[in-house]
Amino acid sequence: MLAISSGGGHWLEMLRVRPAFQGCEMIWATVHRGYAAQVEGDRFHVIPDATRWNKLKLIRLAFSVLILLIRLRPDVVFSAGAAPGYLALRMGKWFRARTIWLDSIANVEELSMSGQIVGRYADLWLTQWAHLSRPRGPEFRGAVL
Repeated sequence: MLAISSGGGHWLEMLRVRPAFQGCEMIWATVHRGYAAQVEGDRFHVIPDATRWNKLKLIRLAFSVLILLIRLRPDVVFSAGAAPGYLALRMGKWFRARTIWLDSIANVEELSMSGQIVGRYADLWLTQWAHLSRPRGPEFRGAVL
């Protein structure tokens, strides 16, 4: 399983659900090399950081994610957010990977922008707030807090 996200809270949320993936071969990818110590024993990759505000960096990120997916060919792509996760879920489908999107717990009133866009492409689309769940997704199955 490839777990991929931007840094900060998105990364921390993925770490908080890590116990759910015991027994899986985990490969982690994020934007900060220093995070490798938090997943010691698992494979780890650094990807470029980018947001929607810088199109050139976004293109570089997309290319890096594509190369990573070509090299790894994961069975599952999991993300808790932002641009790296969005791109990995969308491209992961090209490789027939199953996809999981966990929307950020920080988005209390509405889904994150990435979550709103990528949700329909995810095989499992989750929200951490019960009042944000809908019949067509996302589903609420608990929160990381």
